Amino acid sequence: MSEKVLYEGKSKVVCEGPDSDSYIIRYKDTATAFNGEKKEDLSGKGKLNSSISNLIFEYLMKNGIETHLVKIIDDISAVVKKAEIVMVEVIVRNVAAGSFSKKYGVPEGTALKNITTEFSLKSDELGDPMINDSQITAIGIATADELSFMRAQALKINELLCALFEKMGIRLVDFKLEFGRAGGKIILCDEISPDSCRFWDAKTNKKLDKDVFRRDLGDVLEGYREVLKRLQNV
Repeated sequence: MSEKVLYEGKSKVVCEGPDSDSYIIRYKDTATAFNGEKKEDLSGKGKLNSSISNLIFEYLMKNGIETHLVKIIDDISAVVKKAEIVMVEVIVRNVAAGSFSKKYGVPEGTALKNITTEFSLKSDELGDPMINDSQITAIGIATADELSFMRAQALKINELLCALFEKMGIRLVDFKLEFGRAGGKIILCDEISPDSCRFWDAKTNKKLDKDVFRRDLGDVLEGYREVLKRLQNV
């Protein structure tokens, strides 16, 4: 890797970009869960996540969502716009699963009567706790207008993704998004992949996402490969 590494996260490395307004991101083969307590290198995972996320971002961009993606370099690398990440994640839920089911006693797999959105603070040290709008504005992470825009974008992205994945025979259970400030705008950043979404087969409810790794349910990459195959054929 010839570019200067600026930051290394759990699943990606961020390097200096070809100009002052960009970065290069490279996907790693590392799988993590429970804030890094569970960790394993899985050969080919980075390529799968990169391919899936790039295809999804290109689809969203064609449908009016501004993202950080500039250019795909190779199987695991892309040039992205330099952005100041807003330090909250936006979580969208269509179906009860994971922490939602545990916290609120709703059986996993229950279709929700309405789409839910929530924010969590981006902090591994604190365990990514849920945080509400007034708390976010109180400590200066984002403004009320920025939060309103992020929530509206998340719901639009959900609508677009549900339509796409329905064609693929996949149930979009929930997902998280990250946004950043670039050129005076809020744009979609990070990735959308089986690492950041719950994908279930629409007929069998078989998990095609990182829950397979979290819960020791078998070969996690089998699901990732299936998602990529269906995305390429949709």
